[in-house]
Amino acid sequence: MAKKGNRVQVILECTEHKESGMPGMSRYITTKNKKNTPDRMERKKYNPILKRVTIHREIK
Repeated sequence: MAKKGNRVQVILECTEHKESGMPGMSRYITTKNKKNTPDRMERKKYNPILKRVTIHREIK
């Protein structure tokens, strides 16, 4: 059964983790309404590897 509407699943990836050089990756899966937020989403989320809150950006 396909869902109707503008809601899509997106993956949020940590922006600071790549620069730190540490192994692993911090990612979160969430949903957004494409009609209300057409640009890429940014959220502050907890990164368990860096052990602090960092900015996570939407990836393709």
